[in-house]
Amino acid sequence: MATHPGERPPSARPGAGAKPGRPVSPATAGAASRSIDPDTAPRPRIKELEVMVAEVILEAPDTATLVLFTGNDRLEYQPGHFLTIRPQQFSALERFCKYFEDLKGRAEPARAYSLCSAPHERQLAVTVKEELYVSGVTKYPPLMSPLLVWRTPPGTRMVVTGFGGPYTLPADIESRTDHLVHICAGSGIVPNLSIIKHCLANGLKIRHTLIYGNKTWRDIIFRQQFDELAQAHPDRLEIVHALSRESAVDRYGPQARAGRVTAELIRQHVPDPSAVEVFACGPAVGRFERQVAKEKGEEPKPRFMETVVEALNALGVPQERVHRESYG
Repeated sequence: MATHPGERPPSARPGAGAKPGRPVSPATAGAASRSIDPDTAPRPRIKELEVMVAEVILEAPDTATLVLFTGNDRLEYQPGHFLTIRPQQFSALERFCKYFEDLKGRAEPARAYSLCSAPHERQLAVTVKEELYVSGVTKYPPLMSPLLVWRTPPGTRMVVTGFGGPYTLPADIESRTDHLVHICAGSGIVPNLSIIKHCLANGLKIRHTLIYGNKTWRDIIFRQQFDELAQAHPDRLEIVHALSRESAVDRYGPQARAGRVTAELIRQHVPDPSAVEVFACGPAVGRFERQVAKEKGEEPKPRFMETVVEALNALGVPQERVHRESYG
């Protein structure tokens, strides 16, 4: 299995969806950060599970997948769902939790991590990307992602809560479309891997196009997994890698493109905007960035998700056919 990045704060937009790890309230997990109407979103199946880390897989220089042993229970969840982890259970984080709670004046919330595993697979797995503190972009230093990526060896036990989130396939997906377009950046690939594996393993009559943005070839999460899936299903999975900080991308094969995910790149792979279903996941402008920009009298600089949404609107993809999950 592969690893997913991610300590993700929730998007400010109701219904927008990571995964990858964003702080959530146990009562509202999944509703605050997804781009689906929370009033119509499926309700999560809340269940506490004691799990043990069976394996840690380094997926990228800053990203690891935690494969979780849950016992013999067959767990019910949907591809695209996330689980949550409370930081207070780790003794190494106890003093930091108390400090942040004093600073914020509220309980430190659980973090949500998208599942990279699919329901047909025996073990659960989440992928976590180490988040960094960036002045003017992040308000507080990341709490859990450094611990999960670098200080959670096999054998570690923890309690997780699952499963939730509306970033999932509609029940009637095969009657809605025969073409899913996945547009992801960085750790936003995590829930989309689960969705793609589920569709391919269960023979859904859907072809998939993945447009995946990263800085460099080394940063691509699940690269080997996707290569194997594309080789096994050449008529059902097409992969396009957009690399913003690579030169001579030709050496990586015909699937590599130089630059970011752009409106033109999306247009090239959406032949019929009225018939596709889009699953987009990646970073968006966060609440703290908006606050800083407002104080400066400026508009926040658009990030990946804002650019993708604008491109899809211009292309004419109906809003009800766009499912998105964002973090930032």
